Amino acid sequence: MNGNRKIEQLGRMRLGKGFIAALDQSGGSTPKALKLYGIDESSFHSESEMFNLVHQMRTRIITSPVFTSERILGVILFEMTMDRMIDGMGSAEFLWQKKGIVPFLKIDNGLLDVVDGSQLMKPIPELDARLVSANSHGVFGTKMRSVIKEPHEKGILACVAQQFEFANKVLAAGLVPIIEPEVDINSPDKLACEIELRDALMHHLDQLSDSDNVMLKLTLPSQENFYTSLVDHPRVLRVVALSGGYHRDRANELLKLNLGLIASFSRALTEGLSVNQSEAEFDKELDASIQSIFEASTK
Repeated sequence: MNGNRKIEQLGRMRLGKGFIAALDQSGGSTPKALKLYGIDESSFHSESEMFNLVHQMRTRIITSPVFTSERILGVILFEMTMDRMIDGMGSAEFLWQKKGIVPFLKIDNGLLDVVDGSQLMKPIPELDARLVSANSHGVFGTKMRSVIKEPHEKGILACVAQQFEFANKVLAAGLVPIIEPEVDINSPDKLACEIELRDALMHHLDQLSDSDNVMLKLTLPSQENFYTSLVDHPRVLRVVALSGGYHRDRANELLKLNLGLIASFSRALTEGLSVNQSEAEFDKELDASIQSIFEASTK
């Protein structure tokens, strides 16, 4: 049964039309996400209350009748979201069994300080346990993020090497890693960063075995179709794009210029949603957001 699920999910991620919703804000980014949703920090007095509120927001999005597998291929979850319930089921189980949407798990612990122009990931001592838990919840893959700010070769090579070091552990656990070396959209040398990054990614992809499949989550590039060689690489299941701070309309415009890329938006997806909206208003706003990102992802 588990094997059939993974085969079905693999086929969906390889060939399906749609995009990935990133609902994986962690402790550091949750207050900002809640504020954009209309919940100020004065509304909660502990981390526990904050996570309860963000889970309510995520549940409202996931259970909306407009949030369906017709337009959404997958959802990236924060670990605490995976461990919580939606309508009496585990969140990941609900996504796949009730919605037909493929669940992913964010596995990193945030970023280290900038060294050689890049921010590597903090150590992940819980990685093995996290991967066991992901498998127990029927999760298909994982996601881990680092950030490139300047085109220093040493920093970019270290960033990509660390991503693949963790990716190999994810692959050994039977899961598909989403490798996310984000290039800061405000970098004054963004294109130079992207050139270095593309070369480093190609080098590591070429070292993977024929049975390995990975996904890449990359900043929308400075030149259209810049990542075509990555999209076409036989070890790459899918290349997805992060919005990176662009507003949704701008992110969609840039995405449309890049054949083969699909969205994996977070803030751009939830833009315009509010805790104060009626269910009809909320669903209408979410439906318009989903449709615009779907159209940009299936051009």
